Amino acid sequence: MRTETHPASKDLVAAVEALEIALPPDNSLDQDEEWAVVLHEGEWVRIRLHDYNEVFSIQGFYEKWVYEALRCHSPERMADLLARVLLREGVDAGELRVLDLGAGNGCVAEELRAIGLGSFVGVDLIEEARTAAQRDRPDLYDEYVVCDLTDLTRDQRERLDVAGCNALACVAALGFGDIPPKAFTEAFNFVADAGWVAFNIKTDFLDEDPDDPEDRLTFAGLIRRMKREKVLDVTDEETYTHRITGAGDELTYKAVIGRKVRDIPEAWLD
Repeated sequence: MRTETHPASKDLVAAVEALEIALPPDNSLDQDEEWAVVLHEGEWVRIRLHDYNEVFSIQGFYEKWVYEALRCHSPERMADLLARVLLREGVDAGELRVLDLGAGNGCVAEELRAIGLGSFVGVDLIEEARTAAQRDRPDLYDEYVVCDLTDLTRDQRERLDVAGCNALACVAALGFGDIPPKAFTEAFNFVADAGWVAFNIKTDFLDEDPDDPEDRLTFAGLIRRMKREKVLDVTDEETYTHRITGAGDELTYKAVIGRKVRDIPEAWLD
């Protein structure tokens, strides 16, 4: 059941409406090479989508590009799927404290708040993401840690330890190198046993050969092993259209919802 969403700032709403953007004429770009131009401070600026530090520095650009132009609806889709699972399992959504991995400027946490989840700890690699979250969705996060999960300082590790998260959300952030399997493993292991886990990943990244000895270093291998060795008890999976490309082609992702059984052994990624 949806409640009223955490309000985005009025400045964000106005910025999205005012922005002018244009997509490139070359429609053969790989997903991690997509770019657009945006009219910013009187000049047209070309920015690659995965250069998130530049994207988040322009208020409303991410929403205008990804959610309006490319019709992404993964945050809402993931939130609705998780809501159905929690309702079926009799779980009080308000008791969940979510580690939002790849939090960006809070688009995902905003949708999770709308289904009643209680509190959020954001984690992202870049300072611009935290700045944008504080600008666009103030007071949404109880804590926001800018860090490299593959190289945590003692202070960062302590902050995530004491956060006491019992749920993990990672939406539209896996598979392209920004969050490698080791970083996902670290985040997963900060979540309490029996905690809820919700993530999605492009289906192409799940197609690696299971007999390839290097497969254990990929998300395909990691996810298969998590299921097989009872690290994650998957309750629901769903394949759906994440968004379209600039050419209008559909990008297919798989959503995974489950409960953590135990930590991922560090030796798996050695």
